[in-house]
Parts: sequence; C-alpha cells; structure tokens
Amino acid sequence: MTTTLDIRIQGREYRVACAPGEIDSLQAAAALLDARMSEIAKATRSTGERLAVMTALNLAHELNTARQHATPHSADQAIDAEESLRRIQAIEARLDEALAPQEKLF
Repeated sequence: MTTTLDIRIQGREYRVACAPGEIDSLQAAAALLDARMSEIAKATRSTGERLAVMTALNLAHELNTARQHATPHSADQAIDAEESLRRIQAIEARLDEALAPQEKLF
C-alpha cells in the first residue's frame, strides 16, 4: 500500500508516492535535499538541472566517503549499501513520476 506525500524542494511542490513506513524518512530526505540545493545554488549560482546534478554528485560523494571510512568496529553505524541503493532508486522513481508532468512545461 502506498500513500502520496507532498514535498517542497526549491520552492516547488512535488507529489510523490511513498510507503507508509517511509514517510518520515522521505520527508527528511527532501529537507536534506532542499537544504543542500540551497547551499550549492548560493555557492555556484547554478539552477535547474545543473543544480540538481551538482547536488546529487555531492551527496553521492559523501555517501561513498562514508562507505570508505566505515570500519568493522563501527558496524552499528555502517551503511547497508544494497538497502541504500534500493531506497535511492525508489526515490528516483517517485521523483521521475512526479516530475514527468513538469517536463511538458519546458
């Protein structure tokens, strides 16, 4: 069962499908993405697709760095790469679905 959730990123509202147990996580991800996009927009004056790609690249770099620094002693804090990838792909699919109608505007 899925529910819809309205999220706001860079002043634009998106409606995305979400599993009920992932609502808080998706809202937190949207807030993080919005904050990071704002930071990068200020620093680079990028907008639109370039801003989204730059933000995604920065977040992916941070994820890879965190993976590289995870040690066996920090198993409690280690990132489950497969689960993270699954969740990222699910969020991408939801965002693609939400953005599809927007692309008709351009």
